[in-house]
Amino acid sequence: MTRKLKVSLKQHTFKTVQSTILHRKAEKWFPIIEPLLRLYGIPDDFKYIPLVESGLCEGTSPRGARGLWQFMPGTARTYGLRVGHGVDERNNLRKSTIAACKYIKELYGEFNSWTLAAAAYNNGSVKLERAINRQNEDNYFRMSLNRETGSYVYKLIAMKAIIQQPKKFGYDDYFAMTPSTQLLNFN
Repeated sequence: MTRKLKVSLKQHTFKTVQSTILHRKAEKWFPIIEPLLRLYGIPDDFKYIPLVESGLCEGTSPRGARGLWQFMPGTARTYGLRVGHGVDERNNLRKSTIAACKYIKELYGEFNSWTLAAAAYNNGSVKLERAINRQNEDNYFRMSLNRETGSYVYKLIAMKAIIQQPKKFGYDDYFAMTPSTQLLNFN
């Protein structure tokens, strides 16, 4: 297990977090997110992005990203969400998930890698493309990226492990989803 994954797992154990809120929210929202991911042909593991991005909360980041999928206003509009004049569809789970699916599909088309698509979701495709060209490397796990993006996929892996194996990480297994010991399945 890599250091980045160990750090991510430690940051999200029950001993550190002291809450089962993410498990409860995942139990509530995943049944809405999962069928939409399937419909767009996106691997199921992308459902963990809203947990990492927003903790499944509808708040606004200091930079202006909003909703469970943390869309910036311009990106939200690009993918069909209405933002402005008293309307903000970034907080609509179904509509924002459809927008996220369109965005993720486009990122996959650009990078031909689900892992890089996840990294680009966090960092933006332009910055990721620059890093790939500068490093002459297109394997996320061998790239040197900024701190946040460099740990992003590891956070997704950690979140999956914690949601699917809660007891192993100090959570009550009442909130467990289907058990699995696999890493993210971006196939």
